[in-house]
Amino acid sequence: MSVNLSKNGPALTAAYKEVVNEKSNTNWALFTYEGNSNDIRLAEKGDGGLEELVEELNSGKVMYAFCRVEDPNSGLPKYVLINWTGEGVNDARKGLCANHVSSMANFLKGAHVTVNARADEDVEPEVIMEKVAKASGANYSFHKESSGRFQDSGPQGPVGSVYQKTNAMSEIRKTNKDTFWAQAEKEEERRRKEERCKAEEERQKLERERKDREAKEAALREKRDKERASQIDQQKKYQQQQDAVSKDQEKQRWEQQQQESEAAQRKAVRRGDSVEKANEAASLISQRAMNPREMFKQRERGITPSDSEVPAAAPASPQPGIFTHLSLNVKASFASLQSSLCLSQAKDFLFHENEKYRGICARALYDYQAADDTEISFDPDEIITGIEMIDEGWWRGFSPDGGFGMFPANYVELI
Repeated sequence: MSVNLSKNGPALTAAYKEVVNEKSNTNWALFTYEGNSNDIRLAEKGDGGLEELVEELNSGKVMYAFCRVEDPNSGLPKYVLINWTGEGVNDARKGLCANHVSSMANFLKGAHVTVNARADEDVEPEVIMEKVAKASGANYSFHKESSGRFQDSGPQGPVGSVYQKTNAMSEIRKTNKDTFWAQAEKEEERRRKEERCKAEEERQKLERERKDREAKEAALREKRDKERASQIDQQKKYQQQQDAVSKDQEKQRWEQQQQESEAAQRKAVRRGDSVEKANEAASLISQRAMNPREMFKQRERGITPSDSEVPAAAPASPQPGIFTHLSLNVKASFASLQSSLCLSQAKDFLFHENEKYRGICARALYDYQAADDTEISFDPDEIITGIEMIDEGWWRGFSPDGGFGMFPANYVELI
């Protein structure tokens, strides 16, 4: 590939013009490549001459130097072009840059001396100035001669000639050099081709690896999706089973509540009937004209009382708590007794029947001691039966020992 002088063209041209301008202090400029590309850039410039220039040459790079020097014979400005190829540059790069020498010479035109250098001894300032002196073509040192230059100096030596003997080894080396550069260029082309092939193989390998990785990831994603779908189905089935169980339990609770509600309603109806019939029985007993106990005693003595001897019995009010817990099955027994038994015997009968049907009950929350005979005593957790709610704060009922009386309502809870 050819050298590229257009990318940094303005900077390159400006540096070159400063060197060829005799009025400018800048007397040298150094050019090199940007990395491994073929783009030429300005590396450095200065006004210290060859001594300063040679210090900037890098043994690992290919560089081009253009320097203005003074001809030691004539004192006129001369221009030197140095093609520097460092010893550390690889052979392939050397072969590639060898084709750029002519292009750089055309750009840095006007050079009186061209030096192809590879080592520090090739760019010694004395060696370069010697080449400049030889390239001047004549020895303009007449101003240095003494005033006796026109005196006879004796016989002169032979006149020199510009003829140079052909050196076969030099020609062979030159031919070998051309062959070497051609071979280096071929090797560089082969190396590039191999690099392109390797890059293509690497790209194909990466592409295959990418496809394999994507296929594995797709299979893994599909497997995870199937597992997730299976888990979701199982969760749905489990939820449906739980919902069915919950519905069955809810239905059973609802049916149980219905049954309990119906039983409570039937119990309340039976209790109402029992209370009504017991009140009716008490009313009938209270309306009797004579005392049953006195009539029973007279019958035992064989005396039939006359109507005039029978005192009128005061109507008795029904005792609270005695007739409030009768059930339907004691109606017939009580009816058969009310004609032959006295009221006290009927009360005993009803009290024993009350033990079977206790009516409203409550559990004691605290212990309570009776203040007088009208109250009952109880301990915590004892059951109070046959309760009559005669007041908002005071009730009446039977204690566990059989006593009947009042107690504070906030000391118990209904059961």
